[in-house]
Amino acid sequence: MKGIKGSLPILITALAILIALSAGRIFPQILRTVSAGTQASSQGLPFPGGPAPAQQLSSPGQSRVFVESSNGIDGGFQRLLLSMEGQGLSFHQSPAHPGGLIASSDVVIIKINCQWAERGGTNTDLLRQVIQAILDHPGGFRGEIIVADNGQAQFGSERRGGSLDWANPNSMDRNSSTLDVIRSFQARGHRVTGVLWDDFTLIRVNEFSAGDLRDGFFVEDTMGPTGFEVSYPKFTTEYGTQVSFREGIWNSQTRTYDSGSLKVINMPVLKSHGLFQVTAAVKNYMGVPSARLTGMRVHNTVSRGSMGTMMAETRFPVLNILDMIWIGPDQGPASTYARAVEVNKIAASIDPVALDYWAAKNILMPEAARLPGGRAATMNPDSSEPGTFGHWLRLSMNELHRGGYWATMNEAEILVYDNSNS
Repeated sequence: MKGIKGSLPILITALAILIALSAGRIFPQILRTVSAGTQASSQGLPFPGGPAPAQQLSSPGQSRVFVESSNGIDGGFQRLLLSMEGQGLSFHQSPAHPGGLIASSDVVIIKINCQWAERGGTNTDLLRQVIQAILDHPGGFRGEIIVADNGQAQFGSERRGGSLDWANPNSMDRNSSTLDVIRSFQARGHRVTGVLWDDFTLIRVNEFSAGDLRDGFFVEDTMGPTGFEVSYPKFTTEYGTQVSFREGIWNSQTRTYDSGSLKVINMPVLKSHGLFQVTAAVKNYMGVPSARLTGMRVHNTVSRGSMGTMMAETRFPVLNILDMIWIGPDQGPASTYARAVEVNKIAASIDPVALDYWAAKNILMPEAARLPGGRAATMNPDSSEPGTFGHWLRLSMNELHRGGYWATMNEAEILVYDNSNS
């Protein structure tokens, strides 16, 4: 997608004025929390510089964040989907909901966090609920579900990168690993698989279209706007599906990519981070590139907005689901059973920036403020100081804008549908 160049500030300013005039006022700078059953209004305006991307549920001028209570096994994700649908945002694409997220024949990558054991990785009970929701497509699901992450074959709980089969996973029984969840669906005949991108994170490859059928990472030859080379995984699943994270599903017969049938659900866990203060939806895209093939530059430029670049220049997620069942308010990105805090909430949004803004400010910061060390201030999404979460989140948002995607950190533009306390 072509980026928005130097005209972006002018276009955004003009759009803001038009919205304010059409509403007869300037939006108040407060967070609007909408109770269940209240219908949200939509500005319905085109994104500056061109039409909004197809994979978009948040209207320009407005982003929606949905929050539900859940311990992972209580049906909380189903309640969240009902809340979304009540506002016209359907999880399933069907004749009744042609704008839904997931079609019955899609290939869906669920991008989890598997670099860390215990409470540092995505909750596997919640993962099970998300997979089941995809399979429960009203048209019958005929596609494929791929659970994946790249722990970079380094760092992590055992200093060797990620694992889909931690012996001490993030589940209620502390016994159900990601691989256990995958195998339970496979045993029932479902096309669900797991791909640990760590296994080929050191292999540089060309695209399928160039005749290279190997699993590995495609790496751009030039530096991106935030100071690193964009890279992404390309692989063949155990079912024979040939996937390019950026280009889509490769058809070897027609020698073409089907980009529209590849969907990404971004599914991180909310934690603190020693270097980058907060890790949630935006930072979770650190598990897409190969840091080691690019000299760690993609990691070292998170503070310059590199995760926004990754989202904009590879594949933007159709939905971001934030696991807040157990959060890590300190000593992250590791999060042990002993130190994690049980919150029993989940949240979702099409806008990863708005989701991270709300979760950091309303969930992570209050818990961090109860602990010694004074790190809560660095997690403040409203801060513009270098070395704070707010500083690099804003730079990431700017990268999404450059790529043509709507995202916001403006509280007046964030509608929150919070059913977690009802």
